Amino acid sequence: MVDPAEFIDEAVAEIEAAVGDASAVIALSGGVDSSVAAALAYEALGDRLTPVYVDTGLMRKGETEQVAETFSYMESLEIVHAQERFLDALAGVTDPEEKRHVVGERFIRELETEARETDADYLVQGTIYPDRIESEGNIKSHHNVGGLPDRVDFEGIVEPVRDLYKDEVREVARELGLDDLVAERMPFPGPGLAVRVLGEVTEEKLHVAREATHVVEEELEEYEPWQALAAVIGKATGVKGDNRVHGWVVSVRAVDSRDGMTARALEVDWDTLQRLQSRITGSLDNVSRVVYDVTHKPPATIEYE
Repeated sequence: MVDPAEFIDEAVAEIEAAVGDASAVIALSGGVDSSVAAALAYEALGDRLTPVYVDTGLMRKGETEQVAETFSYMESLEIVHAQERFLDALAGVTDPEEKRHVVGERFIRELETEARETDADYLVQGTIYPDRIESEGNIKSHHNVGGLPDRVDFEGIVEPVRDLYKDEVREVARELGLDDLVAERMPFPGPGLAVRVLGEVTEEKLHVAREATHVVEEELEEYEPWQALAAVIGKATGVKGDNRVHGWVVSVRAVDSRDGMTARALEVDWDTLQRLQSRITGSLDNVSRVVYDVTHKPPATIEYE
């Protein structure tokens, strides 16, 4: 385990040395990894850093508003509304790895545009150690590692938390004084809800995954899961009112883990599961059934794609 205070001093010095007198942009998602990287880079560079939050249309419910509020103290914060561009790029894409690469490339292009407008030469990212292991081990491509395009128009990429595990990043977040809402927040995949809808990404499926995930995070909060989510995994018949429907199947997943490399499915009591399915099917007319995933990692991954 790293010493948080010592790590902060070393990371700030590393960023200062890497960027020098130049400027940088940072991809800020609102998760703990990018938030810690942003706080470190802001301390190192001040107004030479432009934090960029890209609203891909693949984010959690209320994410954009929360990021704008949490990081309002960074006067150079830029919020880019790119939902249409991401959905256009993902149209017709069904392969999980291809989705990750499409999101990764589109993400970089958005950041390059912001860098040109602010004369920034460097990109700061919140890549952590498990991201690198899983991308390099061909488990899955993270959008900020294996999902990066071959051509990246930056003089350099700086990754101050690249050697940390998730629990170590949280320790650094607490040392930095970041709000608990950020420091303790559940992980969220870089490609967002695109990997929580199996098959082609559509606005309808994204809406279901977003609303269902919001319900899951609320209902399972008392279990303190490392990660909890809802995924749209297909369609099945059901009955709503007096009508037969062919609606979406939502799979609920909740796991406990230390670093995300391995995970154990949480045992959730029957009453909670029934309340989950009732809220999800009751609030989403196009959902016909809810299932609970009991698979550990391995053999499964935490996310569905």
